[in-house]
Amino acid sequence: MRFLFVGDSMTIGRAGDWTWRYRMWRHLESTLPGAYEIVGPRTALYEAAVDAAASEDYADPAFPAPARRHLAGWGEGWLHMAPVIGGTVTETGADVLLISLGLIDLGFYTNSEQTEENVRAFVAAARAANPHVRAVLLPVIPNVRAGYDAPFAAECDRFNVLLAKAVADLDTAASPLLLATVPESYDLDEDTYDGTHPGPTGEHKLAAAFAGAMHQAWGLGGPYRHGPPGPPPADSPAPVAQA
Repeated sequence: MRFLFVGDSMTIGRAGDWTWRYRMWRHLESTLPGAYEIVGPRTALYEAAVDAAASEDYADPAFPAPARRHLAGWGEGWLHMAPVIGGTVTETGADVLLISLGLIDLGFYTNSEQTEENVRAFVAAARAANPHVRAVLLPVIPNVRAGYDAPFAAECDRFNVLLAKAVADLDTAASPLLLATVPESYDLDEDTYDGTHPGPTGEHKLAAAFAGAMHQAWGLGGPYRHGPPGPPPADSPAPVAQA
């Protein structure tokens, strides 16, 4: 099976991060050894110094280059991914999409209804490229902004309702869609480094959300069993607050 990570800054990660993609790679290695591939047109992390995806400085330098592949971008959301997902699925042969998008859309680009329209356009384009593609979608996790911006918090809540409805409407036997569950224990103070982006514990929780959804609904892989992470890298860069 070919897995494609699709996401914003929470998924691409910054220079010095482990990333939840790394945590998922380790999970796949332990549950589907030799039976999967990670695909995607990009491999880099976001580098704040140049404001671009220009770094390969992963916390674990042994993270294999093929497993670093993704379709994620700092500041990119459903708005940006809907037009490119069809071509990416065609080029990579992706079978399973692991998607974490929406926060940046609601924060800067589109309201909840417009964002949901882009979700539907994304799914249609992915299916045009592969009629049997599967997808796991993570609801938006409101960031620290939601604590002081009530209209933004309401948009996040509204979008998650619309996302759940879209997943229910669009799910088919030929091309199943899953809505992952945000871990109840996810805490912005403990699991992020700036109120938005996951730190090591948050990375594990995000990977576990995707792994659990696939295992419970499709019998794919297994339970997420990786233990608590080690400390973040000593040379980890200063926090950058953006979705």
